[in-house]
Amino acid sequence: MAALVPRSTTRAASIIKTHFLHPTPRFVPGSAPSHPFSTVRRQHPRRTPPAAKKVPFTVSAHGKSRVDPYHWMRRTDDPDFLGYLQQENAYAEAFMADTQELQKCLYTEMVSRIPSRISTPPERWGPWLYYQYIPEGKEFPVLCREFADESKGWMSTITNQIRCAFKKENVMLDWNELAETYGYVHVGTCRVSPDHNFIAYTVDRDGGEEFMLQVKDLKRCCVLPNVNVNGVVSLEWAANGHSLLYTSIDQQQRPYRLQCVQLGSGGIDHVELFTEHDPNFRVDIASTKDGKFITVNSNSRTSSEVYIINATNPCGGLKKFCNRVSGVQYFLEHHRGVFYVLTNAPINNGMDLPESANYHLARCRVENLQSTYLKNIIVPSGDIFLKDMDMFNEHLVLYVNKAGSSSICSLPMLTIVNCEKQKEIEDLSPWFFPLPSDMCSLAPGSNHDFMSSVYRVVISSPVMPDIIVDYDMSKKSTNIVMQEELANISSRHKYEHQETEGQVWEDFTKVYACENKEVVSYDGVRIPLTILYSRKAHQKGQSPGLLHGYGAYGEALDKSWCGNRLSLLDRGWVIAFADVRGGDGPDPSWHKCGSGLHKLNSIYDFVSCGQYLINEGYAHKNKLGACGVSAGGLLVGAAINLHPRLFRAAILKVPFLDICNTLLDPTLPLTISDYEEFGNSQIASFYDYILKYSPYDNVSHGPCFPAMLVTASYNDSRVGVWEAAKWVAKVRDEACSMCSPSVVLRAEMSGGHLREGGRFGHCEEAAYEYAFLMKVFTEPPPK
Repeated sequence: MAALVPRSTTRAASIIKTHFLHPTPRFVPGSAPSHPFSTVRRQHPRRTPPAAKKVPFTVSAHGKSRVDPYHWMRRTDDPDFLGYLQQENAYAEAFMADTQELQKCLYTEMVSRIPSRISTPPERWGPWLYYQYIPEGKEFPVLCREFADESKGWMSTITNQIRCAFKKENVMLDWNELAETYGYVHVGTCRVSPDHNFIAYTVDRDGGEEFMLQVKDLKRCCVLPNVNVNGVVSLEWAANGHSLLYTSIDQQQRPYRLQCVQLGSGGIDHVELFTEHDPNFRVDIASTKDGKFITVNSNSRTSSEVYIINATNPCGGLKKFCNRVSGVQYFLEHHRGVFYVLTNAPINNGMDLPESANYHLARCRVENLQSTYLKNIIVPSGDIFLKDMDMFNEHLVLYVNKAGSSSICSLPMLTIVNCEKQKEIEDLSPWFFPLPSDMCSLAPGSNHDFMSSVYRVVISSPVMPDIIVDYDMSKKSTNIVMQEELANISSRHKYEHQETEGQVWEDFTKVYACENKEVVSYDGVRIPLTILYSRKAHQKGQSPGLLHGYGAYGEALDKSWCGNRLSLLDRGWVIAFADVRGGDGPDPSWHKCGSGLHKLNSIYDFVSCGQYLINEGYAHKNKLGACGVSAGGLLVGAAINLHPRLFRAAILKVPFLDICNTLLDPTLPLTISDYEEFGNSQIASFYDYILKYSPYDNVSHGPCFPAMLVTASYNDSRVGVWEAAKWVAKVRDEACSMCSPSVVLRAEMSGGHLREGGRFGHCEEAAYEYAFLMKVFTEPPPK
């Protein structure tokens, strides 16, 4: 499905379509010090934290006024603000000075788990095998390809002749070279042309997410000089391999315009195809899997309007599929003259969908391309909800939520084509892909070949390193292609063999426990809580713990394997993940129940999960930390205001904390699109509700606050750097004098919201955060 970019670090980057070799190392541990915090000295720096200046300012809205003495920080080019950030960074360095040895120890552990070379198995597309690897000693991946060998006959002869022309590895894109050129690298989108002669990609050069389009000629191994365009978001190739369609942004970084550029020997013309004037909607494009059509999707967070472009004639005009209807979304694929549509539109036979807006699958013929001609095929059942789809010549793949857990199934397209009446999935005899457990995270591989009957999936869990699995949908067989390589594994870290449906999976359940619990929230709703700990090192009622939360945009909290976590687990820590309302959950209503005028639910859910960890003895009452990233920072910040003594420490990374003021300013990126998620604070009822939980506006005077590490990026375009700075300044001003020195701001003066560090950079960042937690947990709690 096409989606808007939220205030999140979650991103589905791509090699060809969807799969990306994540530069973060995710492997297994080395040895730990004999005592968990033996390398930390128990003392605070003598240096006094910076005191931000106050400038009188009053915010007025709906007849109400608030004093905001740190409003001046919004002017990020103000020399006083830049000086303040420098002071904060100096203070952070001083605060963490006595953890240098610990940081080095943690970093060494993490790096030791990384094999010298990380690679993905090749995936075939046409005559090529595409793959990625991270060279030894390098931070970032390299995208490569080579000709596929044919088993016999004349094709083998031709292929071998062509192979001889490629004496060296055919490198398509090297992230490391881009990083050296620009000093920073974030590749947003990659698309290889259908004829395999070009690769188009977008590059963010400073973290501000204003991506520059570049096109590389793969035959001549050079970047085309006249195609560079700034502010590009999505890309798709037309069928001829020379026409490239792309969307570009306006001043609020909203993708609003669709253009087409023709690559040729003469001048290069950029033809405008579509412009979206409604600031609530953003334009995204996607090619159908068979390459015959390009869908133009004008989306808000909850609604969509879809147009179709014939990929053989990209400048021949757009055909409208549907009008925008509040709360209704459409996602299209094409198969042999028929469009298949995943939608949450009401079903027109007296079975209208409930407010939870379950998705169902419908279809219409190309010649009847209108939503009014849709015929329903697959509707949700009692415990199976449709979430996404992928389409091939002979098979349909459906991502579903089955009994509260993520799952994938396939159906023969012949069954779908012959389906004349709407049915539930189970009535069509689907093949559900065998999975190791119901706690798995599932991510698709590239799966670019429309004619393939093999579907590649990356499977992970908190106790299982990533496994790349090929599912043969015709034979209904499973093949484990590769599992993440593990370096420097001690004898105590041994795989446990699990078997499901004849397939043997390897994980670390023998060493690490992973439990799924349900926590009863304030209103009786049961909140899923995943708890991870070492069977050997954990001490009931005494262990430190770290609770992660996000709870926004319907996004799933990342619980996939992360080798860096082992540096905490092996020291006896508990790591937990709270799937609070507002994020992804057991049913489609989960998101809505934690957004808009129901946002407080997610905050109460998070508090309940924290209390559960303490009450059930998973974590010591004075040793529980919280971690939130971006919109997850809002969750954690609001929970701290609600129960400041619940958490001993918190890590807030690029946090969205000044929500009320941000949503009052429609000129900021994401503000207008966030009205559907949080509510429009220019409407009195929403303003009053948001003001109840806005972290910045609810900092109380006098209580003891947890120690906090707050990180921000100067070039962040999603969450302004001032939000973290204002929060830290206000907490320090209001908190008791014993707590305020432990509130630390670390501002990255380059880079942006996504903080695209390489594999070693991620280890360094994790080591810093873990050292902060270990340091403050050794201090006696405030009285």
